[in-house]
Amino acid sequence: MDMKRLMEQAQQMQRKLKELEEQLDATEYEGKSGGSQGVSVKINGKYEILEVNINEELLDKENREELQDMILIAMNNAVDQARVDREEKMGSVTQGVSIPGM
Repeated sequence: MDMKRLMEQAQQMQRKLKELEEQLDATEYEGKSGGSQGVSVKINGKYEILEVNINEELLDKENREELQDMILIAMNNAVDQARVDREEKMGSVTQGVSIPGM
């Protein structure tokens, strides 16, 4: 087993993972609830909320709980998109190798 070659491959994978992680952190994801008349939430790949949009018609409603539920659903939808994208892209780089902390 060529240890030098193995170390080079490990370093190359580490660089690719770092680049991919930076790209994923900068990627924006949008979660929606209630269709075009509802709520949308944008987050980045670090799961930070960037934007919340609420359709004006919902602001006139007296049903505050419905609006809160729609926001919660949209936020969770955006987080799910970010998580799935991260898992798929990281998995393609590591090719199934489990790396602690990733």
